[in-house]
Amino acid sequence: MYKIQWHSSVEDISEDLWQECFAAPYEGKWWYAALELAGLEAQFKFMYGLILFNDKPVGIAPAFLMDVPIALVIPPALLPFFNVLGKFFPSLLYQRTFFIGSPCSDEGRVGLVDGANATEVFSMINKAMRNQADKLGASMRVWKDFSKEHQSALVSLLKNDGLFHLVSFPGTSLHLEGKNKNDYISSLKASRRNKIKKKMKQANDAPVYSEVVAQPSAAVMDEIFSLFWQTYEKGNTKFEQLNRSFFDVISQYEHSYYVILRKKESNEMLSFMLCFRLGEHVVNKFIGIDYNQPKEWFLYFRLWDAAVEWSYSVGASSIQSGQTGYAPKIELGNDMVPLSNYCKHKNPIVNFIYQLVARTINWDTLDPDLAIYVKAYPELKPANLK
Repeated sequence: MYKIQWHSSVEDISEDLWQECFAAPYEGKWWYAALELAGLEAQFKFMYGLILFNDKPVGIAPAFLMDVPIALVIPPALLPFFNVLGKFFPSLLYQRTFFIGSPCSDEGRVGLVDGANATEVFSMINKAMRNQADKLGASMRVWKDFSKEHQSALVSLLKNDGLFHLVSFPGTSLHLEGKNKNDYISSLKASRRNKIKKKMKQANDAPVYSEVVAQPSAAVMDEIFSLFWQTYEKGNTKFEQLNRSFFDVISQYEHSYYVILRKKESNEMLSFMLCFRLGEHVVNKFIGIDYNQPKEWFLYFRLWDAAVEWSYSVGASSIQSGQTGYAPKIELGNDMVPLSNYCKHKNPIVNFIYQLVARTINWDTLDPDLAIYVKAYPELKPANLK
């Protein structure tokens, strides 16, 4: 009774359905449109599954195709072997993968209208994924970064279709207590609160000021992208490579705001944080920092301080800060949000090997900062699903 039609543009699906299926606090049509318009064709092929029940639209399943670098897939110990083989067989260095979800979105999501049966829909999508992956020449299928919301529907696929579960990098989320920044600081554990106060006291001597900008000028966008690129190159985990065009497009939407730190004397931009205001929810999506500035200025903490103050001013009750860069996020009181990948390789032998490797992966093996976190809070470590 459920079926799916694949479309190549967000504009092929009605505005009303997008709004119903991807209402705040989730990134909506504007997010997927920005990725589609940014000229990222060399990295991704975007698709949108229109879900029908008795020929009536009831949901949307964003999807994309990507040639994933093998370095992001295999255990590090095997990487030198693949690099040698890749000199003779370049295709071995990439794994064509069909994803349900979105690149650089904090959470994978299939948007459904009220009353749709998630278990039946996900089973139907999974079968359609297999056909679409074969059509596109993809050897791997992945439900990317899904939260516990649809876990029951996805776990059934582990048993019924031979998918394996892979613990992903967790998201991060902070509930904003009270009505102002002081209430937030007071809500933190004493040890964290004292550390933040100490750093902010020292950072207050830095010659910087903050501002919040919507729809920045071309000159300001030059500064923003320069800092973003500096931070991107410094990072260890690189799944996607965003371009200037993406920032130009996303900045035009009403949800987008830039929290910016500048040097007082020269007005030079020192850091920024791109935030999406989605109802009472703020998404801290991308940052850029000038790492040449003095460390004692604690630019990240000053930037976070300004973002929290702005979030309270617009009536936000929570801030979502995404994956990676966990040390300062944990120190600032963020909670870890478990996310999962559900995967299957076309080759049964390769799938079996990946399944064995997946069982060894958890937060404490993904990131050293998460390892410290798990040691302190072992009860929060996510379970490997079977």
